[in-house]
Amino acid sequence: MNYILFDGTVRDSLLPLTYTRPVADLRIGILTIREKWETFLGYTTTTLTEEYLEEKYPMVEMEQNVMINASFLPTTQLVEIIQNLKENQAVFQNEEVIAFYTTEEQEDVDFETYEQIEFKAELLQIKNTWDLFSLNDKALKADFQLITDGRKSEPIPEGVQYLNKENIFIEEGAQVLFSVLNATEGPIYIGKDTLVMEGSLIRGPFAMCEHAVVKMGSKVYGATTLGPKCKIGGEVNNSILFASSSKGHEGYLGNSVLGEWCNLGADTNNSNLKNNYEQVRLWNYETENFAKTGLQFCGLIMGDHSKSAINTMFNTGTVVGVSSNIYGSNFPRNFVPSFSWGGAAGITTYQINKAKQTANLVMKRKNEEFDEVEQRILEHVFEITSKYRKS
Repeated sequence: MNYILFDGTVRDSLLPLTYTRPVADLRIGILTIREKWETFLGYTTTTLTEEYLEEKYPMVEMEQNVMINASFLPTTQLVEIIQNLKENQAVFQNEEVIAFYTTEEQEDVDFETYEQIEFKAELLQIKNTWDLFSLNDKALKADFQLITDGRKSEPIPEGVQYLNKENIFIEEGAQVLFSVLNATEGPIYIGKDTLVMEGSLIRGPFAMCEHAVVKMGSKVYGATTLGPKCKIGGEVNNSILFASSSKGHEGYLGNSVLGEWCNLGADTNNSNLKNNYEQVRLWNYETENFAKTGLQFCGLIMGDHSKSAINTMFNTGTVVGVSSNIYGSNFPRNFVPSFSWGGAAGITTYQINKAKQTANLVMKRKNEEFDEVEQRILEHVFEITSKYRKS
């Protein structure tokens, strides 16, 4: 069977993270949503997403296909139902379609003509940016079981202090040096060829993917995920870094999500709790207004390729778009448009040619290419986000 992951109705509420990727390629837990589905299904998947992303994330349609709403995370029970879908059948939860069967010749999908299978068991669905860190505890625990089931961990190195050894899994090539691993509250997953430097204090749930680094003396609270090639230092709590992003120095990052190729300068801090302890509101691109999150703790959401200079301060519930550079004293606005340059004292447009030059240099440092496809995506995002910028 051919499986296609589609963005669904939530894509705009997941901006700016989905400006540069489909919903399927968001990371939550240990794996991306796509990686979860492919592990459960035993098949590779392709994507139905925005036209400007199709060159990087193409859709392959075959004679028979099952379309899957990528905002839902898979479970064994759900995958079993999806794998047994027949023509003119669809799976729903409440009013939201989870998956449906379609054929290459089928021009339109009318769910009124479908047999609608209601899925009543609990599922995790990513509807908003803040769901990523809010649900990371559950997703990380589920991924830990999925990845480690039936496998044996590398031994915990001498000199490492630990609690709840059976909840710690270390992959081949990982180095953990004279640190403390506390897996009492949730699992700790140390990926391939990673490095945990001396004196680090880590409480689960925690995951670091291949080639990630935890620097000396770091303090990490769950549920936190470091994607491939990410680097952290200082204090991190309940946050997700997608891939190739760095918070390499002292400073606090809490209840936050960073996209790819982000960098937080030394002593960058974010607030995750308002002084009056009220519910945090966060910028929502779908409504173009600030939305109630229902959360008391909510920090920073940052799109791909964005940076902060040393001593930057982010207020509670701040959203930074794609490829922005934030610097200066005092707090910038709690919505910083994509391709912004500046801070509290004022913001100008970070011109696309300069942004592309920086992206090329940054990616080259980690032996990755800022190719023409990546350039065209960034150029398109620059165009479609221009309405948010004043200059």
